[in-house]
Amino acid sequence: MATLYVGGRLFDGERVHDGQAVLEEAGKVKRVAPAAEFVGFAGERVDASGGTLIPGIIDCHVHSLSGAEGNPGAAQDRLSAAQIAVRGMEYMRQTLEGGITAVRDCGGKDYIEFALRDAFNAGKFLGPTMRCAGRMICMTGGHGNRTGRVADGIDEVVKAVREQVHAGSDLVKIMATGGVMTPGVNPEDAHYSAEEMKAGISEAHRFHKCCASHAQGALGILNAVRGGIDSIEHGIFMDEECCAEMKARGVWLVPTLAAVKNILKGHDDGDRSIPDYVIDKARRVFDRHIEATQMYYKAGGRIAMGTDAGTPHNRHGENARELEYMCDIGISVRDSLFFATASAADLMRLSDQGRIREGNSADFVLCDGDALSDIKRASRKENHRLVVKRGLVARDNRAAFVRQPARVAAE
Repeated sequence: MATLYVGGRLFDGERVHDGQAVLEEAGKVKRVAPAAEFVGFAGERVDASGGTLIPGIIDCHVHSLSGAEGNPGAAQDRLSAAQIAVRGMEYMRQTLEGGITAVRDCGGKDYIEFALRDAFNAGKFLGPTMRCAGRMICMTGGHGNRTGRVADGIDEVVKAVREQVHAGSDLVKIMATGGVMTPGVNPEDAHYSAEEMKAGISEAHRFHKCCASHAQGALGILNAVRGGIDSIEHGIFMDEECCAEMKARGVWLVPTLAAVKNILKGHDDGDRSIPDYVIDKARRVFDRHIEATQMYYKAGGRIAMGTDAGTPHNRHGENARELEYMCDIGISVRDSLFFATASAADLMRLSDQGRIREGNSADFVLCDGDALSDIKRASRKENHRLVVKRGLVARDNRAAFVRQPARVAAE
């Protein structure tokens, strides 16, 4: 049965339209055209009046098996593989209900997340489209070594990439620098050498895999960019040289502003389970993180939304708040929505998602109000009337927006 979405504004992932209607059939966008074309349509209608229909939001950096506890790694270590898998299914359902219709898992545990991916992508369960990196590749003692694939030297890095390809990874993630969540490492330090980075990235590309790099320090960013990386995750200590080379090569920045922000918020709210070293590093990088994101945005570089959901107090289902955080630092509302839809889809190579256009997957969020003038209409799930995945309603909140007629006082 076909469904017509009509009466509201449309943001198609790139442009804003008024007076347009969207016809969904069999989980696809069948037609986008002026509403007048559908006069006499006899199928199901969704009244979007007073709202904005946008593509399903895409999060390019999550950890689907991590639970956003103050110390997610320690919490995960207490669980069996089966418990981790069940939790992950719950988290991804919460993510979908929060308006996120596709995610890129940038590092899981023992490939457990692949089972989630395969079930959701095959339509066995209703959840977001998933792309998974498998085990992140890091040096001995490097960031992510708790669950990552430790590899040292060019030959071992190449072998580690091949293992991810063999396991069924959709992309490869290589750790270029230290990070906030790993003890004993400095976010500014480059970990892999330029030669190791280039070898790993080249091997991933040889097998047609996109490559992402956790890269916070400037030298590590440059090593990754010069090695051919597709996306820089975080980019905290980006400098002008990094910015220029990233833009020239068309590299995406996935800022994950929510990550550091939520660590500090969790601590300020009284959570003392977050390790002290995490708090210390988060405070050190907070301002620089914002400055780097602003730098790349002002330079006109490619940006895609990512949150690092699963890290401390960075909860699955609240991913869309990243839109708000981007706007808070000077990114326009339109651009934040573009980064979270069309641009994110391009990074993840989701050719049928991220844009509301004929032939694409019917992945929508119907926001109450004008999302192009108030980003909170899209960033906060309480302002979502509907979340739709492949034409199926994942969350129906329309009853919250029914305007009750005024009562007439009895005479």
